[in-house]
Amino acid sequence: MDSSVRVHIVHTNDIHSHFEEMLRIHTLIHQLRQEAEQAQEPCFLVDVGDHMDRVRMETEGTDGLVNRGVMDAAGYQMITLGNNELLTFSKQELNHLFHEAPFEVLAANVWNGTGEQPDWIHKWSFRQAHGIRIAFTGVTISLQDIYRQLGWEVSDPIRILEKEIPRIRREADAVVLLSHLGWGNDCRLAQEVPGIDLILGSHTHHLLEAPKRIGDTWVVAAGKFGQHVGHTILHFVPETGSLKKVEGRCLPTETVAPDVGIQRLIQDYRHQSNEVMAQPVTELDWDLPIDWYQESPLGNLLADGLLHWTGGDCAMVNAGQLLGGLKAGQVTKARIHQICPHPINPCRMVLKGEQIRLVLEKSLLKDYQQMEIRGFGFRGKQLGILNLSGMEVNYVPDAPPLQRISHVVINGKDLVDEAMYQVATIDMFTFGVGYKDLREGMEQKFFLPEFLRHILTRQLTRPQAVYDSFRPRWRDKPPCMRQ
Repeated sequence: MDSSVRVHIVHTNDIHSHFEEMLRIHTLIHQLRQEAEQAQEPCFLVDVGDHMDRVRMETEGTDGLVNRGVMDAAGYQMITLGNNELLTFSKQELNHLFHEAPFEVLAANVWNGTGEQPDWIHKWSFRQAHGIRIAFTGVTISLQDIYRQLGWEVSDPIRILEKEIPRIRREADAVVLLSHLGWGNDCRLAQEVPGIDLILGSHTHHLLEAPKRIGDTWVVAAGKFGQHVGHTILHFVPETGSLKKVEGRCLPTETVAPDVGIQRLIQDYRHQSNEVMAQPVTELDWDLPIDWYQESPLGNLLADGLLHWTGGDCAMVNAGQLLGGLKAGQVTKARIHQICPHPINPCRMVLKGEQIRLVLEKSLLKDYQQMEIRGFGFRGKQLGILNLSGMEVNYVPDAPPLQRISHVVINGKDLVDEAMYQVATIDMFTFGVGYKDLREGMEQKFFLPEFLRHILTRQLTRPQAVYDSFRPRWRDKPPCMRQ
């Protein structure tokens, strides 16, 4: 007969405001906790970040209060912060969400710009389970250049853990890490930082259907979007407190019955969100269509807004950022969110003329226009052509690929291949996705906390900007001009 002390950890990660799955997650959590309670075994419920995503109207319209409400009702005891929480919510909003939360927020590498942690962030949490001392801690991915502009200092998580784990280890029988770092970094942690017994993973949306052992560390992860709930069981020797075995599984939520109480709770918050998002922004005199394969007024309007907001010589943004057009008449916050839901920020970079020319050439290729993008803040379908501002491009549609552009003018002057230009664009491109050449841009500056929809909203309220969006920037060179 197994005389070990069994400790259950139920874990979720990267739910990204999939509220439909939260209904089933709640049912599954209740079942797992009830089973542990009947066996008189302790059970901890944790989330490993990116629970919130402003792509959903419920989250956007309540500034995350709906997510906090669901976590409260589910009985989460500890969470860590994902990049979605830190990048898409202001410090004030996060303070409001978590200052008096009934759960602990664990983030050992997150600090205020002053070098202190807010009172709602904790480095670690010590929990007792039938005489076993378990230390929980958490870390999140460091995107320092961006976080600093939002008032956060997010230190190198591996260096922080190298310092903290030995200290924690002296007071605990086991150390459990809530890691919003991704699979590659979790593997590195397991190999380089001794003293971590269990890593609960996230960020890269990887699913480990059973615990994986790397050195002396066990690693688990429950995939993405609430499609699975992780259930990990730690077995301890009662006399010594040493960990002798780890077992676990990831349970699919697809066939689980939804919880009616959570359904009502989310519906209440949905009504609150609808009231906020129904607020009118402007009245349009004309339709503003979007086209992913050729320039269009709405795409031009966004490009003009980026140039105006960030400064520079010209602007480029992919048409796929806009998921639909706008009809003449009233435009609400909800409609703008529907067509531009991405948590993507403006940025500015320095590019050589020849780099701009190459990206423009690629923008004319169907392979790029139809390229499907996943992640990096993008919540759309495909890349789309580049919409432009501050430049005019003449091209020959039936010329060979990458040889179609005949003439480029920026601010009234011919583009010079060796000249340097300040280009307004979006942070997504700095991650090497889509038009990958833009990753090479120098002197990158990010403009936070504004998202693209905030830039678009501002443009829509300026009648002259709307009028100017109908001015063409891509010009198909007429046949009589072709060589």
